[in-house]
Amino acid sequence: MQVRIAVLGGDGVGPEVTAQAIKCLKAVGETFQHDFKFSSALIGNAAIDESGLSLPKDTLEVCANSDAILLGTLDRNTNTDSAALPQDGLGQLRKELGLFANIRPVKLFPGIITNSPFSLNLADKVDFQIYREQLGGLYHGEGEYDSINNTASDSAHYSEKEISRIAHMAFKAAKRRRKKLTLVDKANVLDTSRLWRTTVLMIASSYPEVSVECIEIDNAVVQLALNPSNFDIVLTDGVFGDVLSGQGSILLGVQGLLPSASLGEYHSMFKPTHEAYPEEKGKNTINPIASIFCTIMLLEKFSLKQESNAVFASVRKAFKKEILAPHLLGSSKYGTDYVGDFIADNITDSDANLNINDENIGLGKSTII
Repeated sequence: MQVRIAVLGGDGVGPEVTAQAIKCLKAVGETFQHDFKFSSALIGNAAIDESGLSLPKDTLEVCANSDAILLGTLDRNTNTDSAALPQDGLGQLRKELGLFANIRPVKLFPGIITNSPFSLNLADKVDFQIYREQLGGLYHGEGEYDSINNTASDSAHYSEKEISRIAHMAFKAAKRRRKKLTLVDKANVLDTSRLWRTTVLMIASSYPEVSVECIEIDNAVVQLALNPSNFDIVLTDGVFGDVLSGQGSILLGVQGLLPSASLGEYHSMFKPTHEAYPEEKGKNTINPIASIFCTIMLLEKFSLKQESNAVFASVRKAFKKEILAPHLLGSSKYGTDYVGDFIADNITDSDANLNINDENIGLGKSTII
């Protein structure tokens, strides 16, 4: 198979972790006879320095003409006096390519369970996925800040169409997993949430095998802390999805492990959920695990299940041998490059590596439609 991949390293440690993900994809290509073609482009501060734009036209064209996008990290602040912000490029990329669905799997697996604040028995059962709508709602509504009168306002807008397309995606995922979907909203207060609930319950009739639970965001936060194993597919809007994704990191007990996928009708993008950590840039201290997990999601998007299993088996071996960079559960003797080399070098198509479905981190269990 040939897959064209746009590589946007971005800011801070983004290029460093993305480089390790590319190593793994190249190893997969060599092992399983696939042709991954990589095209690099600028985004974030590097793009602002060159063109004044966080997402230059050339970068958008590279992404639009690729089968998938591998993105590193973006700073929150600009390095120049430009009015453009590095993070602007991410929102523009999502909008231009129609990447309406953000998917974040949260699962504990051997090697990190002991870091969870939960008991081992409870933590071992954490396995859910957040389906978050990311083109509508509060983050994309009109806002106004009046510094003279010290007032501000934000608006949120959703349509039935916007809700329906991600709801169908989430229901299909639930159908292939544990057949449970939880809608998180605030329908007792917000009109947009009432539309969400009405639309999702209407769509639920097309998926009779999937049980549906509707809970409000404040209760969802409590329930995730008390009994996270009750959740399987979580469907929600952009703001509430942000809250729940942050809590997912808390369940793991460490930051920097979670990957994410942004999907549209024609395009897909994969990026780690951690920050750019500009203070760590060039120090070879950041764990590339989240970015490497992104390659698992990318491979699954193209139905390359054996290949994704092989990558995970190698990651699991790194955890077992504690070959992790110091920024995350690791030892100071292993750097970003070494961890990436180890995982890439241990990707094989042996039966021992491929027969691990029952222990997989859940990225291949209906994450990608």
